[in-house]
Amino acid sequence: MRFPVSQVGMLAAVELAGAGGTLIGVTLACAVVGALVGWAVGSFGIGLMIGVFVGIPVAIFAVYRRYRGVIG
Repeated sequence: MRFPVSQVGMLAAVELAGAGGTLIGVTLACAVVGALVGWAVGSFGIGLMIGVFVGIPVAIFAVYRRYRGVIG
């Protein structure tokens, strides 16, 4: 599918917005799960911290999987 030149830049911006949304969404989802597990075992803060720590690489992997066709 060919796009006019004016739409190519817009398409790239939409893909960047989607990638950023995926990063934020997956990281927050992991943080919430970690916080809930931490709360269940008695340490909300540590669970939240572990959830964010695990969520960052999971979010990067999710963006890679979603946009692997776009990256070269």
